[in-house]
Amino acid sequence: MKPMRSAGAPASSRSLTARRRWLKLSASLLLGSMTPGFSRASSAPVILGVRVWPASDYTRVTIESTRPLDIAEHQLPAPDRVVLDLRGLALDPQLRALISRVRPNDPHIREVRVGQFTPDVVRVVLDLKGAVKPKVFSTAPTGKYGYRLMLDLYPESTPSAPSITTISDQPATSRYDLQTRKLIVAIDPGHGGEDPGAIGGEGTYEKHVVLDIARRLRDKIAASPHMDAMMTRDDDFFVPLGTRVEKARSARADIFVSIHADAFTTPTAHGSSVFALSEHGASSEAARWIAKSENAADSLGGLDLKGANASIAPVLYDMSTTQQIDDSLKYGSLVRDALGKVNHLHGVGVEQAGFAVLKAPDIPSILVETAFISNPDEEAKLKSESYRQSMADAIYDGIAKYFSTKPPIKRSLV
Repeated sequence: MKPMRSAGAPASSRSLTARRRWLKLSASLLLGSMTPGFSRASSAPVILGVRVWPASDYTRVTIESTRPLDIAEHQLPAPDRVVLDLRGLALDPQLRALISRVRPNDPHIREVRVGQFTPDVVRVVLDLKGAVKPKVFSTAPTGKYGYRLMLDLYPESTPSAPSITTISDQPATSRYDLQTRKLIVAIDPGHGGEDPGAIGGEGTYEKHVVLDIARRLRDKIAASPHMDAMMTRDDDFFVPLGTRVEKARSARADIFVSIHADAFTTPTAHGSSVFALSEHGASSEAARWIAKSENAADSLGGLDLKGANASIAPVLYDMSTTQQIDDSLKYGSLVRDALGKVNHLHGVGVEQAGFAVLKAPDIPSILVETAFISNPDEEAKLKSESYRQSMADAIYDGIAKYFSTKPPIKRSLV
């Protein structure tokens, strides 16, 4: 008895069909292998966006992608250039857009050229306006961002980071300035650059609002015969939290104020508030939540964790003293009273939590939340120039009143 055949096409026909499919697949593979970037197509990162943040401190170039980028970087002189080779990529509109992201007034970049250098390498050439110290690093996905490649271009003449010292480190032979001097206020506009801060329902960015308030406060202080101001950032760029503290200490600031416009989980939260450092936990759940949100700035802004001095933050925290916190609470209370003449006050008194940016051991430091940008009414206020000026005026009034009751420390000339 002959074996039964399964229903369907004859065996010879099925064999011919399979052979044709195999030949078609082989041809596709052969054709695809000659297409630029094909060998990595299935695993190639997708470019999500490119951004350039120019500033006098440094210019940052950011390339965001769905997967980590495989790169090679080198620097060339005469003329000064930085070259990035992005391996396993084909040139696309997102990468081409990098050319138009460079502003004519960028302090460090003259122009950018982008092209397909080899079938699977995109080359990015940054023509520079002078010698720079480039720093390249990558960050893992965080917040709304995917993987990010960061290229920071520092001026060649940038001084090294200031050392962390205390008043007690001064030699006994130091001479002191006994003459009248101007009091120095360190103004810290929160967020900046890759870190937008909170974003209101109408699209208002916290980083822009607080920079404007900070500039208004700086101008008011500059007009005073008794005070002078320094800014931790004076443009839209990212400054790590520890660096903000270092800048204030390097400038030998007498007090420090960090300016913010926070968001909360509900749009009904409203009012202005003032915070100081705590060594023993947050004074409320709201203070703990806000501190956690503000302390996330380093990861959102793009901090090179491998290159950062990880010992700075713990050292500053250990060095924080009861006196510094007591002075911060007195100073913060005066600022809070002044803010109450401009806006509703949120919470009770000056609240406390472990804000990383308030950990200068020898500088009374406060963080001001000017309003809740997540509240529609307060977002509208923050968009108003008159309200931003009123906020700057109120902070100034609190600072002036604090200085009238607290004489400055003597300054070493050595």
